[in-house]
This record gives sequence, structure tokens and C-alpha cells, in this order.
Amino acid sequence: MRYLTVILLFSTLLLTSCFKDEAKNAECDILSVWVEGDDYKDCFYQPETDMRQDNVLASSSQIVFNVKSLLSLPQIPLQFTLTPGATIEPANGSMQDFSNGPVTYKVTSEDGQWSRTYTVEFREAEMPKVEFDFENYEIVDGSMLFINYKYYSWFEYDRSGNKRSVWATGNQGFGMGNSNLSPDEYPTVPFDNGHEGKCVRMRTLSAGPLAEALKKYMAAGNLFIGAFDVDKALTSSLESTLMGKDFAFPAKPLKVKGYYKYTPGPVYRNEVNDVVPGKTDEADIYAVLYRNKDENGNPVVLDGGNVLTSKYVVSKARVESLPPTETWKPFEMFFEEIAPVDDNLLDNYGYNLALVFSSSKDGALFCGAIGSTLYIDDVDISIEKNDDLEEEGKQ
Repeated sequence: MRYLTVILLFSTLLLTSCFKDEAKNAECDILSVWVEGDDYKDCFYQPETDMRQDNVLASSSQIVFNVKSLLSLPQIPLQFTLTPGATIEPANGSMQDFSNGPVTYKVTSEDGQWSRTYTVEFREAEMPKVEFDFENYEIVDGSMLFINYKYYSWFEYDRSGNKRSVWATGNQGFGMGNSNLSPDEYPTVPFDNGHEGKCVRMRTLSAGPLAEALKKYMAAGNLFIGAFDVDKALTSSLESTLMGKDFAFPAKPLKVKGYYKYTPGPVYRNEVNDVVPGKTDEADIYAVLYRNKDENGNPVVLDGGNVLTSKYVVSKARVESLPPTETWKPFEMFFEEIAPVDDNLLDNYGYNLALVFSSSKDGALFCGAIGSTLYIDDVDISIEKNDDLEEEGKQ
């Protein structure tokens, strides 16, 4: 639902509907959710931001609140903003017990023909995982309206063995205009011959006829810590990549290392699809630590357009070059502090960490070489020496 960009592409259907009576709303989404009442503030590290979630992604069916402790968690009344006319069960504002796990909510559209289920969970904030082998992935149904497609998505397990959506790709945006392709034909896919076990393969591909009609000629393969906002995939592509979203980091990162293979495509093209003679495509790997709320306590989530330039960035790392190689080679990059890191904010999960891989360095601007291929495996984030935190992050 809420795929307005797709609806615009089928504007002829909308024009004919102008001559008919207005139909009841067929959308059934949660737009925002929050904990009602000051009595619950002590359960959260940063109550100003952690007690509510605005702009819930249309592609998300899992909503997670981080709390200090589940043992002291009381029954909580959640308030929801829904798409117009939609209803929710259990009822909006009803007391629910989240201490034993997620609660499932069902949202039904105004016309009664459509419904979606969401899980809402409260979990104890923990040190995010810092070692990644990319063995955990699944095929996701990206169906919307009358377009059906499937794509690969990666996840991690937390200390309790629950699946967590840590990684995102642009696969979902690619699928909007290439629903005829199989998941293995998308820009970012799993690959069997990793450095150890499986790995991630990212390729720069032709974006397909739908994107090309909007003068977006190629799609770089990418993988990043964060989330993908499919509503903005065709209209504001840089804003569609939400870097570090919900990856609050309670430690100072020092460096990132891992293994890669890379082959640039044969012909580099710019944003208008013109060949750039003598230019060779490059892969890109970088990481950013940034403050996740502003001076007024409002939440901050950086995107592909400002993740390297925002005033909220306090530390960043970037691989200077990734020479082409057909065999696995190590890479590493060190964080350089741009602004002081506040220990109190660290302790209260006041920073987000973004980590980004791309088969074309300028792929976000639709520049690169079709055929450029980057493989990534066995990535490790080193953090400031703290034995308890480091061991927790490796679990």
C-alpha cells in the first residue's frame, strides 16, 4: 500500500475514475505508532524519540521499540495513525502485554476488501552484531497493487535467536519495474563461492524500461545497514535509502575489515547515459557514525543524499580504493573522528551506524558501468576496547 509512485504511472485509470462516485479507501497501513503516557518514560533510554515511530515504511510489517528492561515492562497502550478509514484490531489505545513477545495487529481497509498484519515488539536494547558472514537471507514478496515480484533480503539473529532486519538493498525499487525477472536476476543476490560459505554479490544492471522512462538508466547493486523506503524509489531515489535506521550503536567504532572481489564493467556511462571515455567504474565501501536526534530531540535518520555530509556525522570511514581482483582480497578502513563522540549519548544509544557497499561508487546518481560486480564477505566492525560490549556484539 501507499505506493503512490506506481499509482501515478497508471494515471489513465485514475482519470477515468474521476467520473465515478468516489470509492472507499482500499489502503490498510500503519502510518505512525506511539506509547501514550508519561508514566512509561522510565522504560526508554531516549523517551523523546524512542516512544514513537513516525513514517512507518510501507514495506515494513515489523515494528520494534527498544526498552531498558523487559522485566519491568508493564502493559502498554499503543496509539496508531492509520490510512484514512482503516481500522485496527486489537483496538487503538487498548492495553496490551508485550512482556512475552510480539503482539500481532491486523489493519483492515475502509472498503473491507484488504488487510495487513503487523507485529509490534518491545525488546531490550542490546549491542548490535559486529561480525557478518551474510549466510542469513530469504526471498521476500514485494507485491503491490497488481504488480507481483520477489527479491532477496538479508537479516541477522539477535541474542535471543529472533530475526532482525539489519540490512537493506535497492532490490525492492528495482523490482517495481522488473517484475518479470527472477530474484537471482536482481542487482543484489547471494552467491555460493564466498570467502567462507556464502557471500553477497552486487552487480550494476540496466534499470529497466520503467526507470529508463524517468531517465534513470542503471541500478547499482548495493547492501547497507538501514532500510529502504520504496515509496521514494522512483521519485527521490537518494532519500529512499535510509542509512543506519534503527541500528543504534552504544560503542565507538574503530575500523571495518572484510574481504572483497571486484570487476568493473566495460563501459562507464554518466547520468544521461552518455559514454565517458577513459573512465573506469569503481566500487565503494564506507561507514558513518551519526547522532540520531537533533538539538530539539527530534529523530534523525540520514539518507543517501546526506549521509556523508550531514552536520550530525561524528565519525566516518571509507576505503580509498578497491583494485579489481578475481580472487578474494582483504580490505579495511579506519574511522576518523569529525566531532567529539559524547560518552553519555553512546551509553543511551544516541548514535546510529551506517555501513554501505555498492558495485558503482556513483550508482546513487545513476552513473557507472553495467556489469560492474562486487562480492563481499566476512565483515567485522572493531569497536573501542570493552570486553563486555565486544563479546555481546559477536553473539
